[in-house]
Parts: sequence; C-alpha cells; structure tokens
Amino acid sequence: MLTHVSVNQIITRPQPWAAPQTGIVHLNHKNTLAGSIEQFEPISLAEMVAVALLNRVDQKFLISRDQLISILQSVQGDYRVLTINNKSLNAYRTLYFDTSDYKLYKLHVNQSAERYKVRLREYLNGHESYLEVKHKTRKDRTIKDRISANGLTDYLRADTVKWIKKYYPFDARELEPKIWNTFTRLTLVNRLNPERITIDTNLFFSTNEKYVNLAGLVVVEVKTDSKFKTSPFLAEMERRRIHPQGFSKYCIGISMLCDNVKRNELKEKILKVEKITKGVEIHG
Repeated sequence: MLTHVSVNQIITRPQPWAAPQTGIVHLNHKNTLAGSIEQFEPISLAEMVAVALLNRVDQKFLISRDQLISILQSVQGDYRVLTINNKSLNAYRTLYFDTSDYKLYKLHVNQSAERYKVRLREYLNGHESYLEVKHKTRKDRTIKDRISANGLTDYLRADTVKWIKKYYPFDARELEPKIWNTFTRLTLVNRLNPERITIDTNLFFSTNEKYVNLAGLVVVEVKTDSKFKTSPFLAEMERRRIHPQGFSKYCIGISMLCDNVKRNELKEKILKVEKITKGVEIHG
C-alpha cells in the first residue's frame, strides 16, 4: 500500500512535456504538432470562458500523436486555439487521492452510478494550483468544485479536509496520496458554436516506486452543448472511423502502477494504450 508520495522525487524525474518524440522524423515543420498548432487563430482565456457549456455532452477518444497532427490539419479552419501568455501548450501536474483500499478507483472501474475524484492540480504555465472534487452523477453529468491551493503538497490539511466534506459523501479523513500525473494540454474552441475540445499529450504517471511514460498517447475530450451536437471535429473522427470510448487517466495510471487493484475491466483499454504507444514500459 502506498502511504507517501515524495514531491521532490517526482519533480526530479524527466518531465513529459520535455520528453523527445522518438521514432518519428518530420521534415516539414507544418507536419509537426507545433507547426499544426501555429495554423490556428488564437483565442484568449477571457473569450473562451464566455463559451458557457453548462449542459453539455462529453465524448473521449484515444489516438496517436501522428493521428492528432493529421486531424488538426483537417479542422484548423473550424476552431481557434486557447493561447495564454503566447503559449498554446499548457503543462499540468496532478496528485490524486484515494482511500487505502482504492474506493474511488473501484467506483470507476465498476461503473458505479455515482463516482468521485479528489485531486490537487497545478497549472504550471500559470503557476496556479487548486484542490478539486469531481462528481460524475447518475445522470451522466460532471460537477467540479474547487478552491485555490498554495502549491501541491502530499497531504491534506485539516481545513482542506473540512472543505472536501461539503462535496464528498465519504470520510475525507481516509484520503491519502496515490499517484502523480503530468501532461500537456491543448484546447480548441469552435469558431461558431458552443464546443470545446481538450487534447492531452505527453502523459506521465508516477508513484514513489514506479513510473510509466505514455508520451505517444493522446487523450481527446470533445465537449458540446447538449442542444447542438454538430461538430466538425466529431465529423472528422467519424470519417476516420475513430470511435469514442470512456477513459480515465487516474484509473489507467493506478491499474498500471499500483499492486493489488482490480484491473480486468480495464484490460481492453490497456491493450488499446499499448497498441497506440507501441508497447508500455513500467520502470521502478
């Protein structure tokens, strides 16, 4: 059982957004991820916030980095890219909490009607961090509550435990750090209609005992207004016969790195990840 995660230990490991892409050589800059992003018109955070998606439909996709580059080139006229301080690729670092017997993980893999995640997340480009509670309801809605945090710590203070109790139905005192996750996010916003797309690359998971780098995997989440489901991005995915599927970064990380957890239900997704990344090596 993992009872402690060292912040310093994780920070000193290679960061995923700095990891080189191996095995692929692009002679044309436009055929790189950075080159593809440059073809999009930027949108500011203030403009993006105005695209309210209070009642929305979410769909997730798993693709490779090369597929992403090709797809971006096909839809660049339909979307703008979120740009903060002249940067479109934003780095995130997350520490997930769970109980000693992985109660929250089990709720997810068992597809329970009500599911929760508790995490500390840091937005590295903007030097902001938050404590968050995510609740997936039985009506398939996602509700997220959060408060500002003073950096990431590998424990929950008494005042934060008190805050968690407002949104979390179990005993918050049982929560303990489980796994770190870092990734780089690109966000697209539809030019005409209420739609946002988050694209996560360079996924990296760690405990104080093991780590795994899934840099070749791309996780895409398309968020559209429930009353307006027309999407150039979804149309492009359908044209390429890429189908949506449920995916939890937290559950995949736990299933790969933590012992004595139930993982049979995730076997198909793990095989999909291995196929996209051309094999997975777990170190530690």
